[in-house]
Amino acid sequence: MSSRVKPLLDLDPVTVRKARSLARKAGRPVVKLAQSHTTVSVERATLRLAGLAGADHERVPWVNHLVDRVREDVGLEHGVTTPVWDALRRGEADDLLTLAQKSASGSVSFRVPEGNDATRARKAARTAVARGIRTIDKQRATRDRLIKRHGDPKQRPWIYLIVATGDIYEDIPQAQAAAREGADIIAVIRSTGQSLLDYVPEGATREGYAGTYATQENFRLMRAALDETSKELGRYIRLTNYASGLCMPEIAALAGLERLDMMLNDSMYGILFRDINPIRTFVDQRFSRQVHARAGIIINTGEDNYLTTADAVEAAHTVTVSQLLNEYFAKEAGLEDWQLGLGHAFEINPEIPDSFRMELAHALLARQLFPDAPLKWMPPTKHMTGDVFRGYLLDGFFNLVGAMTGQGILLVGMMTEAVVTPFLSDRDLALQNVRYVLGAAGGLTEDFHPPRDGFIQTRARQVLGEAVDLLDAITSEPGKAPLLEAIGDGTFGLMKRPADAGKGLDGVVERAPEYDNPAITMLEEGATK
Repeated sequence: MSSRVKPLLDLDPVTVRKARSLARKAGRPVVKLAQSHTTVSVERATLRLAGLAGADHERVPWVNHLVDRVREDVGLEHGVTTPVWDALRRGEADDLLTLAQKSASGSVSFRVPEGNDATRARKAARTAVARGIRTIDKQRATRDRLIKRHGDPKQRPWIYLIVATGDIYEDIPQAQAAAREGADIIAVIRSTGQSLLDYVPEGATREGYAGTYATQENFRLMRAALDETSKELGRYIRLTNYASGLCMPEIAALAGLERLDMMLNDSMYGILFRDINPIRTFVDQRFSRQVHARAGIIINTGEDNYLTTADAVEAAHTVTVSQLLNEYFAKEAGLEDWQLGLGHAFEINPEIPDSFRMELAHALLARQLFPDAPLKWMPPTKHMTGDVFRGYLLDGFFNLVGAMTGQGILLVGMMTEAVVTPFLSDRDLALQNVRYVLGAAGGLTEDFHPPRDGFIQTRARQVLGEAVDLLDAITSEPGKAPLLEAIGDGTFGLMKRPADAGKGLDGVVERAPEYDNPAITMLEEGATK
């Protein structure tokens, strides 16, 4: 999906090139770090691609049991698959599931094979993991076929609406009703705190808090329901969930296997807002983005979150810096422009003079810096007061900016934000607001051209200049990975997150020279077997 619009801002191309060059310079050492480490979640995701699913009677997934036992016996420095398929070849169990079950009871032993034994184990592991990769390929082909059959929404931006009951069987009718009222993308909000679980819950769930657990079965149920609605409405309805937190790689793999269309996947969100170890996050997000690239999934990044903690005017340049970093990390992992749902938000205090003009400047800057990316435009939340009439007006202004600046994905704002979890009636009114603005002003991108040296142009240049200055300062930091130093210093979202602390650090492992992961190899090669 291309969202390309004619250039509306007179930005200096040299400054734009410098911004991208500095983002690469800041990001490259972090990529090298990701390439030299693995995590328990990367290894579990690889086993999931090989077909290992299910959990014990205490709901502990078999992938957790198997990875933990291999780690106890021989470590994860060589990857989990070589010791596992070596054990299968030695007759420790008849299949992967039985091996995992035996490992849970301690009745199996693992080793790191050498020579021909290692070669054969790696070949067998690749054959097994390849089946999961081919399933992802088939799901991508199915999506392409259904889009061709049912069609895409006629308008841009696509309308993105959230459901969040906690019960997958309640989410489904709400999602279908929202699609009938005009939503193009349904996002199933994840249960509070799931990002801090170091396992993926199993099966259909009905007990989430302020959201529904991300599980493979929940993905399957919602995708099937939205397929029915796509057929009914004659347009393909997309499904979104969250590949973030301690199980980011596993959830990405499950999303690919069950044909989700978009995933929340930000390079720094888990570090800043969930205190997850920075190295764990960067290793996990590289693998997850490689899976998303293969699956044809659009990622949505989380820059809007910075503006809920920092001031949206003073910190505007940190959003641009994060977008540039997210772009670099995404493309390095194989994602294409059409898959980059880079985030930004309408979060300036409405009491500030010229707040709407500044919102326009920030939105246009993002649109022009990333002309082929389906930018995700987020509604006001921080300054919603509970006055639903004022909130409805603010959301209307937000929708207008989305229409005027050619955003790709528009998250529907709720007038009851900060008051209650939205009722279906709230969503209906919010969708009416979006439909009116897009219907009445959807073509304004064609007409709206801010004057060359006017307020909007000047503000956009200022934010871009501050972004370049910040990237310059980050890359001038001493040390092997200056971006990690900057994150530790509280540069983004006012959160100080050092690289040697945070949740999940104990799940990070430095790779040995003989490390093997058939999933990573196949994703990087584009191989199918």
